[in-house]
Amino acid sequence: MFSKVLIANRGEIAVRVIRTCRELGIPTVAVYSDLDRDAMHVRLADEAYALGGTTAAESYLNTEAILGVIERSGADAVHPGYGFFSENADFARAIAAKGVTFIGPPPEAIEVMGDKISSRIAAEKAGVKGVPGRNDVLQSGEEVVAFGNEFGWPVAIKAAYGGGGRGMRVVHTADEAADALASAQSEALKGFGRDECYVERYLTWPRHIEMQVFCDTKGNGVWIGERDCSCQRRHQKLVEESPAANFPDSVRTAMGVAAVAVALACGYVNAGTVEFLYQDGEFYFLEMNTRLQVEHPVTELTTGLDLVELQLLVASGKKLPFSQNQIAKKRNGHAIEVRINAEDPAGGKFLPSPGTLTRFERPDGFGVRVDAGYDAGDTVSQYYDNLVAKLIVWGADRDSARRRMLRALAETKIEGIATTMPAHVAILTHPDFIAGEHSTKWVEEKLDFTGVSSAPTAPVVGDDGETKVLREVDAEVDGRKYTVKLWVPDVPAAVVSGGGARAGAVPGRPTAPTAHGSAGAAGVGSISVPMQGTIVKLMVAVGDEVTAGQPVCVLEAMKMENNILSEIDGTVKDVKVDVGQTVGAGDVVVVIEAS
Repeated sequence: MFSKVLIANRGEIAVRVIRTCRELGIPTVAVYSDLDRDAMHVRLADEAYALGGTTAAESYLNTEAILGVIERSGADAVHPGYGFFSENADFARAIAAKGVTFIGPPPEAIEVMGDKISSRIAAEKAGVKGVPGRNDVLQSGEEVVAFGNEFGWPVAIKAAYGGGGRGMRVVHTADEAADALASAQSEALKGFGRDECYVERYLTWPRHIEMQVFCDTKGNGVWIGERDCSCQRRHQKLVEESPAANFPDSVRTAMGVAAVAVALACGYVNAGTVEFLYQDGEFYFLEMNTRLQVEHPVTELTTGLDLVELQLLVASGKKLPFSQNQIAKKRNGHAIEVRINAEDPAGGKFLPSPGTLTRFERPDGFGVRVDAGYDAGDTVSQYYDNLVAKLIVWGADRDSARRRMLRALAETKIEGIATTMPAHVAILTHPDFIAGEHSTKWVEEKLDFTGVSSAPTAPVVGDDGETKVLREVDAEVDGRKYTVKLWVPDVPAAVVSGGGARAGAVPGRPTAPTAHGSAGAAGVGSISVPMQGTIVKLMVAVGDEVTAGQPVCVLEAMKMENNILSEIDGTVKDVKVDVGQTVGAGDVVVVIEAS
């Protein structure tokens, strides 16, 4: 097949590809930034090469550095994973120019489908209708206003070369249009290297259902099955499942046929995902992701297929080993995936929570799978995606899969950072989800996050000046064992009375500071940031009058932009940061004198 595969990525997807390659006897090459020198994907690969740099632009998006590693390592194929260069036609061409196989679609297909505008046009030519929108690049906020006035508000601004909800802004009124477009363009440029955006109608209560397709070099194309990815926040997925609940077989088949038509119309090869919005019995083409998806494991668990192995097979020029008629016989049961992200879901804000994992205990048992890119002791950096791990379960039916997921979540122990796990429990136990009546807007508009929090606990200093941390300690009462939380001196966990040390814990390492709210008060009128990140926009200056809830700056962390809000009415007395400056959790950015 291939003599050596380079994975031009990091985190759990790099680990995922390495494992399949190892099973097939194919040596792997990892690349890494300065921050990822000791990362899990580096530890598992057969060879690893430094790219240099800290940010994604300096490392994983450095084409020349990656091409240099290809030459030095002798790799004859490159797997791009998802994100970074996975949907970059220029990168795919640069790989091909080296005589190396790009494990993905042809550059021409990436260009057609990677550009959300041209993909809409291609889908229409294939007879598949999309959400009403403009098929050209936005030049100004006035164009957004004109579209909103014609089709109704709200509307969605989307990055033409984006995905995963990045570079997307929902605009509710004409007054928001200009700022929303500028923000979407800024985020798109940082995430995808291009800032083109377009506008389309924003549906009121849709479900996000996507279809996994595969095409080979022989002209064959199949749809393998759908995934419901409707549980989202910030237009990014939290929970995915296959098959979709309350989804008629007739619609499933029609959507699958439409997905294959879209793929074949652009000369597609390899794994791809055609995404649709489904509402009131109708589905609309949304976009095509020309790569493997984060949620591909739910398709693997319901079909028994290794999609990475299929990617390698197709990329080596082999024919798909099954027909469309044979696919139906492979589908079995129900699978659910939750994304364990480094975010605190408190109050539904999902604030990024970079930091070091001081504990990571994985669940086990029948039908349980964990795809992780980190282990205990590893650090989740503010500079990269915040996905720590994916937890995937299989069940004979949807409810058995749901109950198995709740059991697996209860067994998963992560400390040192906040995670989305409490939000997953809230989702999976809610009557709307159980009934399959949720939508892409349900998490943000209907789900109650009161009392839901996963904030890591910061060390505290007692009256005696001694630093203490919160640890789990075992105790026995009347012969029955209990696990309780106690504030104890900040000493290595192994020596804490009661045997508080756990497998995977990192002794003596304090947890990260708590991050709660869009801004914290570090003193009267002092506005601080709740997490580590980079200031990308200042919205106030000394002397400005502000009101409570007004944004004072924008903090970028883990590829997401977060508004930092004033907590009081008053006058800006000092601005302590500049655009481009990196700040830590708790750092004061603006001082306001209360009015």
